Amino acid sequence: MSQVCLQLALLTLCSFTKVFSTNSFKLVQEQWSSYKDQCLDFINTTPPAPPGLVCNRTFDQYACWPDGTPGSTVNVSCPWFLPWYHKVQTGQVYRSCSEDGQWSKKNTSECEDDPEGQDYGRILNQLWIMYTVGYSLSLGALLLALAILIIFRKLHCMRNNIHMNLFASFILRAVSILVKDALLSLTLDPRSTSSTRPRSWANIPAVMWCRGAMVMMQYSVMANNYWLLVEGIYLHSLLVITVFSERKYFYSYLAIGWGAPLIFVSPWITVKYLYENEECWERNTNMGYWWIIRSPILFACLINFFIFIRIIKILMSKLRAHQMRYTDYKFRLAKSTLTLIPLLGIHAILFTFVIDESVPKGSVAASRPSLL
Repeated sequence: MSQVCLQLALLTLCSFTKVFSTNSFKLVQEQWSSYKDQCLDFINTTPPAPPGLVCNRTFDQYACWPDGTPGSTVNVSCPWFLPWYHKVQTGQVYRSCSEDGQWSKKNTSECEDDPEGQDYGRILNQLWIMYTVGYSLSLGALLLALAILIIFRKLHCMRNNIHMNLFASFILRAVSILVKDALLSLTLDPRSTSSTRPRSWANIPAVMWCRGAMVMMQYSVMANNYWLLVEGIYLHSLLVITVFSERKYFYSYLAIGWGAPLIFVSPWITVKYLYENEECWERNTNMGYWWIIRSPILFACLINFFIFIRIIKILMSKLRAHQMRYTDYKFRLAKSTLTLIPLLGIHAILFTFVIDESVPKGSVAASRPSLL
């Protein structure tokens, strides 16, 4: 029983980490990162200021500032990564450049829809730290659980074999996300001052590794969903099929869990390379290409949802057949339902249509104004 509870707890932890990491926060973080990259382009490609005292061009995690003349106030347009930018697009941000060539610590802004607006970049960094810690804790717990299932041979059975593959897909996902985030910070070199390059790549191999990590992340996300589908198919087969040969179906499960994602990730890689071969492939300018990934995931979620409904109906009929008291019947049905929700990933249905990838990012990218 404790083993089952541990597995369900790990599944729940992984699933909610997944939901958190794909919230609308990721869209805002991506837009902020794009604004930062555009600012770094401006910093690197603009000719250096004439010799003399000057407040150096900089990005203060909120707005992009050009060189400032000592004793003056510099103003720039409101940053376009703000979610409420459409309300403040005519506003300005002001910052003083002191006589000794130092920027003031605080800005004066006309861009705030709320009092915390100027701390937006810092808040995003804090959220990034939180989700990185969450993935790291999840990775540690999954590695421990996988090691226990592998070492103790008494635990080897079809059910736990499927669990191990599911855990492996979550481990692969966590590792690829952590590696991708680390490599993203290496793809641009903010210290470069060359005015001959449109974009300052710190390390071309790092960009390639970052794209590889992005591909692995997309593959592992799809593998997560298809191994959850395998969990549902296996459980449904146990309840419905009278004579069930587990060994016979295991290779089919492997093909579904690890093979099916390859069928869809491969064309996504092709179109990204041919039509959106930019940076780390983290931006989805053309949402049609993104649906190469999203459609099969949505399909797996919907199939698992129907399997979930079917299993609940079967459990209801079996519990009624035992002529149990209403309170016991209701308790066991509720317990079974709560167990199946994380096991089959049913909660993901609630977030499928509101995650950040469903927002037309291309329209945002197309409407971005210049920084200054």
